[in-house]
Amino acid sequence: MSRAVCIVDDDASVRKSLANLLRSAGFESLAFATGEVFLASGLAREAGCVLLDLKMPGMSGLEVQRELARRGWRLPVIGMSAHWDEGALQAALRNGARACLGKPFPEEVLLQAVEEALSGE
Repeated sequence: MSRAVCIVDDDASVRKSLANLLRSAGFESLAFATGEVFLASGLAREAGCVLLDLKMPGMSGLEVQRELARRGWRLPVIGMSAHWDEGALQAALRNGARACLGKPFPEEVLLQAVEEALSGE
């Protein structure tokens, strides 16, 4: 499986910091500002996993998850949100997210979640 991690987040500073962190840990990273651009890229079929912001303008992270499932693209999802609420967490997990992280989160927690997603744990 690919070690490429897609980052889908509407916040440019989050995309940049996550991409830098992932590269420093030996992962390839690809960043997208919207769920629509991510899905249109077709890279979901090739990536190892996706870091997906659950609360974005336009297509939400939950909607992206549903669309991935509808297309049959079995990409491990790690949900992220700065606007944490139990409903979003439960919905993301019901839709198959491997993990859900509240922003800000420790680097080690994110890297562990990515490793587990890539290894299929």
